Amino acid sequence: MELRTALFAEQIISFCRTLKRDPISLPLITQIVRSATSIGANYTEANGGNSKKEFSYKIALCRKEANETIYWLKL
Repeated sequence: MELRTALFAEQIISFCRTLKRDPISLPLITQIVRSATSIGANYTEANGGNSKKEFSYKIALCRKEANETIYWLKL
């Protein structure tokens, strides 16, 4: 899963590099990149967690970031 989330982040970054940048799109692009790359970062942290509670918390953050990424992509 770490590989998949890293690949997803790389694909989002590549996609965002193709987008036109203007005062409207630039903040949206920034948010897309931040939320998409955060999924993998949180997943990696979840795997390195010290407890099941910490793992569950980080996985929940992954889910939130994934939903946020979907939102920004829709815009």
